Formats: sequence, C-alpha cells, structure tokens
Amino acid sequence: MPIIVNLDVMMAKRKISLNELSERVDLTLSNLSILKTGKAKAIRFSTLESICKALDCQPADILEYQNDEDQTTNR
Repeated sequence: MPIIVNLDVMMAKRKISLNELSERVDLTLSNLSILKTGKAKAIRFSTLESICKALDCQPADILEYQNDEDQTTNR
C-alpha cells in the first residue's frame, strides 16, 4: 500500500503511550492499534485532526505517500 502510517514514530517522539493517546482523542485502543499498524483502510479527517492536536503535529508527520515503484526497487 502506498500510504505509510507513521503514528508509532510520532508517538515515540512525543513520548506518549497508546493508552494515553486513546484517552486524549477518544478512540478505542483497538481502532488506534489498527491505525498504528497500518492496517486501516481509511481515517476520518476529524480523527486525524484530533490525533494531530494531541501530538502537536501535522498530518504529513503521520501519513506518508510512497510510490509503488519505489517499494519494488527498494526490495
């Protein structure tokens, strides 16, 4: 998938646990875990906004586009 989720990286930079982020953004641990592991198929803008607010970051700090061609040449 060409969209890479770097939520775990931002959480580490901000030294915040999944439990704490879950409380701050009012999402279940399982939903945040799905997003964190890159298994999510979509994210609502309101959820992205809440996460960015809680982590004091920009959407580009969490989501990254990687061209499929780049992935095949890196393997």
